[in-house]
Amino acid sequence: MSKAVISGNITLKSSGEVDAMRAAGRLCGQALDAVSKAIRPGISTFELDAIAEAVIRDAGGLPTFKGYFGFPATLCTSLNEEIVHGIPSKKRVLRLGDVIKIDCGATLDGWIGDAAFTAQVGGATGKPKKLMDATAAALEAGIKAMQPGGFLGDVCHAVEVVGKGQKYGIVTRYCGHGVGRRLHEEPSVPNVGVPGTGVPLVTGLVIAIEPMFTLGRADTVELKDGWTVKTRDGSLAAHFEHTVAMTDDGPSILTLP
Repeated sequence: MSKAVISGNITLKSSGEVDAMRAAGRLCGQALDAVSKAIRPGISTFELDAIAEAVIRDAGGLPTFKGYFGFPATLCTSLNEEIVHGIPSKKRVLRLGDVIKIDCGATLDGWIGDAAFTAQVGGATGKPKKLMDATAAALEAGIKAMQPGGFLGDVCHAVEVVGKGQKYGIVTRYCGHGVGRRLHEEPSVPNVGVPGTGVPLVTGLVIAIEPMFTLGRADTVELKDGWTVKTRDGSLAAHFEHTVAMTDDGPSILTLP
C-alpha cells in the first residue's frame, strides 16, 4: 500500500493500487449485476446471496462481508423499511412490490470493492421509484462533486442537497467510508456536509459514497439479530453506493461491472 497520507490514518493509493482496486470493484459490480438480473417474486434472499458468492469465487475473489465481525453472508439484503445490513435467509422470499437493498463487497488480490443498489421487485413504480431515483441521483451528485481542489464536505453536501430538495429523510447514523485493503478505512463520508470543509480531495483518495434516504424520518433502530438496521418509523428506505477513486482528472468509479 502506498505510504502517502494526507492526515491521520487516511492512506492514499498509487495509480497501480487504484488499478488493482478497479479489478476488485469490477468483480463486485459483476456480482451485483448478476443478482439484479435474478430478482423476481418467489426467489429468496439466500438464493441471491449464493449467486453473488458464486460470481466472486469463480473469479478467484473472496466475499468481503462473509465473516466480517461475524457477518454470515456475501450480501447484505435489506427489505422495505430495512436500510442496511439485512441477513440473507431461505425464509425471506421476495414478493411483488418489495423494495430490496443489495450491498456487496468483493476482495481480489487483497483489495476491496464495495457497492450497493436498490430495486423494487416487479419494477419500480410510484413513491418507491421516486425515492430510489432520488437516492441514485444523490450518489451521482456526490461523485460529480469529487473535483480536484475540492473537499470531502463538497461531496457530502451534494448528497444532502438532493435529499433535502426532495424532502426525504437523510440517514446520518450510517455513512460512507474509505476503502482499500480494509473494508472500512478513514475518512468517514457522511450524507450531510458543509462545502469547502474536511479532507482535501487529492489524487489517490478512494472512498465509498453511499446515500441512504427514507420516505419518513431518518431515525434508525438495530434489530435483535445485531445487524439489520431499519427506520424507526417503519418508512421505506433506499440505498445506493459506489467505490470511487480521486484522480488527476476527477472521480473514477471503480465498481462498475
